[in-house]
Amino acid sequence: MILPTAESVRALHEKYAPTRESLSLVRTHCEIVARIALDLAARSPEPVDTGLVETGALLHDIGVYRLGDDAYVRHGVLGHELLRAEGLPEELCRFASHHTGVGLTRADIERQRLPIPPGEYVAGSVEERLVMYADKFHSKSSPPKFLDAAAYAGKVARFGPDKVVAFRALIAEFGEPDLDPLIAEYGHRVRRGDARRT
Repeated sequence: MILPTAESVRALHEKYAPTRESLSLVRTHCEIVARIALDLAARSPEPVDTGLVETGALLHDIGVYRLGDDAYVRHGVLGHELLRAEGLPEELCRFASHHTGVGLTRADIERQRLPIPPGEYVAGSVEERLVMYADKFHSKSSPPKFLDAAAYAGKVARFGPDKVVAFRALIAEFGEPDLDPLIAEYGHRVRRGDARRT
């Protein structure tokens, strides 16, 4: 698979971002997620396609630009559709639709009556799992913030104990990232949780 260049990825963000503010927010978040994912990949005992991880992370939230009045949970499927329309391979499109939470199952969609097509939106490959996991440590909230593992575990607990178990499995698989250098570089605040939750 031939991956798009960094310039092509940047051009896609610029093409779809409705405002400069949204471009800065989403692109910065994607860059942070890519850096976290690459750091975790460097420590992975499993072979990882780091080019795919980086490109997937840089594109994973591109659907946010298409949200409009749609529910936020739709950003993944919207991103998948956008990337497919741009002619990108399915392996890259999946980073958009398969990174929400710790994975959305058909049962989750039905139980929560989520406004997305029924299906299994669960990260499969190690590259997809890395990006999905790295995404949990930074939020595009206003203002943007970093979250440690305990803070995210507390956040995901409201969706059920199975989601906490899934998050713990990701921690066991990849370890916890060192967020301190990124916190210092970007100046975003950090939300720390109760370590007993992880």
